[in-house]
Amino acid sequence: MVNLEWYRTFKAIYKTGTLTGAADALFISQPGVSLHLSSLEAYVGYKLFDRTGRKMIPTERGKVLFNAVAEPINKLEDVEKNFQKSTEKHTPTISVGMCFETFQTTLEQYVSSLPFNLIISFGEYPEMLDQLDKGILDLIITPKKGSSPNIEHEAFSSEQIILVGGKEVDKAAFSKVLKIKDAEQIEEWLKNEKWYGTTGDMEHLFQFWVLNFGHKPNFRPNYIVPNMNSIIRCLKGGTGLAVVPDFLCRKDIESGEVQLIWEGKKKLENTLYFGCRKKTNYQTEIEHIKGLFRKVMGKG
Repeated sequence: MVNLEWYRTFKAIYKTGTLTGAADALFISQPGVSLHLSSLEAYVGYKLFDRTGRKMIPTERGKVLFNAVAEPINKLEDVEKNFQKSTEKHTPTISVGMCFETFQTTLEQYVSSLPFNLIISFGEYPEMLDQLDKGILDLIITPKKGSSPNIEHEAFSSEQIILVGGKEVDKAAFSKVLKIKDAEQIEEWLKNEKWYGTTGDMEHLFQFWVLNFGHKPNFRPNYIVPNMNSIIRCLKGGTGLAVVPDFLCRKDIESGEVQLIWEGKKKLENTLYFGCRKKTNYQTEIEHIKGLFRKVMGKG
């Protein structure tokens, strides 16, 4: 008989594109992800992904299977989360959605001291907004507003998207190119450097490039790592460039381990919002979490 966890793992690999990304999303080991996938492939009798480097590309049969199982798995996960919450009588359980890097930089350090149970969910913003509206999540941290009349958004901070580099990057040489004020020369200098990217969202890089050069970047990063916090750690090795939110590397810039290379011709800023339902039974717990975010982000 097929193990339903195999399907959950299959869905995670499909959505993240890597075994590492799936392991992070499911909080299991990468060997465990590989075992689930190989077991499912043996069960269905065909290959579900083509392995290109570290990237997992779904085969045609893999796409068919995903389309068949994605919605039922989502419904089962919704039932699981709602049932867990409904059976909790004494200590409230709060479900919070945000990106992985935001969790690591802000809330992670406070989890052990929370006076209530906590479920952290990582996902894409449209998906989190939908889960908030359905009652699966109680609070989300997002740079994008939804349109549901049941959800209220509260701006609490902002992030600036900046170009950073390792301490060995020749910032003085780049400053000379900037003084020429020739967009093509600036772009060419940047493209000749080594670049870091993530296996998931590349939206920050795309936004920064379009704002400064009028088009999406026509190159691929040299090094693809699991998330933006991984990028910051890699940059401490001395070389390379990346486009990241400033709050992720503020301390590293202050310490000199990472350099602020360029803020761009115009500052690229995103407003960060708390999103929650207008009617909730967990207002006290939600306000507690909001307070922690304001403390870390310098607004409380």
